[in-house]
Amino acid sequence: MGHRPRTAGRAGVLLGVTALAGGLLASCSSSSTTASSAAPSGHVLLVGTFNGHAGQYKTIQSAVLAAHPNDWILVAPGDYHENADETQPAAYPGDGNFGAVYIATPDIHLRGMNRSTVIVDGTKPGSSTPCSSDPSVQDFGANDSSGKPQGRNGILVWKADGVTVDNLTACNFLSGSGSSGNQIWWNGGAGSATIGLHGYTGTYLTATSTYYGGEANAGTYGIFSSDSAGPATWDQVYASNMNDSGMYVGACLQACGITINHAWMEDSALGYSGTNSGGSIVIENSQFDNNQDGLDTNTQIAGDPPAPQNGTCPDNGTSPITHTHSCWVFIHNNVHDNNNPNVPKAGTAGDGPLGTGMTVSGGTNDTVMDNTFANNGAWGALFVPYPDSSTPAKGQTCAGTGGTQNAVFGCVYDPKNDALVGNTFTNNGFFGNASNTDFGLITLYPNEPQNCFSRNTAAKGSDPADLATTMPTCGAMTTAATTPGDLLTQVLCDTTFGPCPAGVTYPKSTGVVMAPLPKSLGSMPNPCQGVPTNAWCSNGSPAGSALGVHPHHGGGNALALGALGLASSVPARRRQPRA
Repeated sequence: MGHRPRTAGRAGVLLGVTALAGGLLASCSSSSTTASSAAPSGHVLLVGTFNGHAGQYKTIQSAVLAAHPNDWILVAPGDYHENADETQPAAYPGDGNFGAVYIATPDIHLRGMNRSTVIVDGTKPGSSTPCSSDPSVQDFGANDSSGKPQGRNGILVWKADGVTVDNLTACNFLSGSGSSGNQIWWNGGAGSATIGLHGYTGTYLTATSTYYGGEANAGTYGIFSSDSAGPATWDQVYASNMNDSGMYVGACLQACGITINHAWMEDSALGYSGTNSGGSIVIENSQFDNNQDGLDTNTQIAGDPPAPQNGTCPDNGTSPITHTHSCWVFIHNNVHDNNNPNVPKAGTAGDGPLGTGMTVSGGTNDTVMDNTFANNGAWGALFVPYPDSSTPAKGQTCAGTGGTQNAVFGCVYDPKNDALVGNTFTNNGFFGNASNTDFGLITLYPNEPQNCFSRNTAAKGSDPADLATTMPTCGAMTTAATTPGDLLTQVLCDTTFGPCPAGVTYPKSTGVVMAPLPKSLGSMPNPCQGVPTNAWCSNGSPAGSALGVHPHHGGGNALALGALGLASSVPARRRQPRA
């Protein structure tokens, strides 16, 4: 999860805004805004041919290079094999500053005219099928200085404020020796420990990979933000088949300022990952299923500094959602059936406890409220320590970042002052091993702010069994660690970092399976909304469409049905690897 070259390692396991301009930012609200509501301004650059009208540009990158701030780039349906990363290789590929579509101009709007058929495709030109899984058409990127393929990134926004990306698909951008394998990335300067990008929006986005030839070149992240701060929005986004996480927010100096709404993350090692991310983050009305571990937010001393992961509101403000000082809020989500051992997985992203809906690993001041956790075979939700034996980055110290130095595990971060409130747990823990329950807690040290558990509906209960009674309120200083023996043993067994007791089993991988995309991911209802009049859009509606709706708009939106329905019956369909 932390930003480092793929070859770096770390012993240990999951066991263990600047958003203040204008107040506490809408990032702690439960409503989202999208780029489509922007007032028409700027020029419109057209790529490809739409409804018989040819645009001025044949490639997305040529339009990007011609665009000025406040311009719009509209892209017609097509399979676009962009290659800015290969014609202009990055000077420092370890920072990830290269992409097939490379955007360094602030305040431009890149929008496809149809989510499913505007495809930014990482495979070689000439393949007969978009996003082909054929090994012969995969493109592993330009060679680095040592002659090794550096991998590829898809759409890369490099230190450019206010860029929006809407209504398209990115696929098959594979990893290599550089920071790569990322389908859509807002990159403010990876590894810099500074905020190099402010304000970003992504809506109606699909990110996936169909090819798997081993973890060394698998897709890493679907939708990705690092070293960037809000105000930011991701809305109606989907990702799958990533060996770290479907989406990632981190390295934002604990002031991320983002609302993630109507996301659907599946078939990855982790659905969501966020290292050292905090401040104002709201994840709502979203669905996480068929991952190994549904989602994980964690503290790490080596990657994406500064540690710890801290959900405290900026300027110690109060969240209008929680009415506490916790602005990292996970609310109204459906987390189900995260029991998939056959996903791509690399580093410690692949060490997440299989069969777990959600893991808070050394996270602090986070709130998990009013969600549904269903059919996760090991645990619905876990709060566990995160041990990190790596060399601290950017002059950090273990004690200075809230950790406790341990002779065996390195710097250990306990979960602290986290709240699990008002959630509904259904049919979790069905693997049936000792401690497989609805939710569990492990801490290794006393004298820390207490986590709290209240108003949860949990037939399988918790481990320890009496958490709702002994820890109903957050914040009080603890007098002892919470280290239930069975739970600790089972987490170590599930993550393969410890031996399994006799008779204990967790599902094992039988081989990576790349899942197909759902057939009904909804496109933006009106891609001309908010766009100045042009050959494709007349007065805010597609030219030639009396209804004002794009004629190729997709069918029923399974994303909305799954994520907004929040019913446990919805059918199943980290940053860089933590070693």
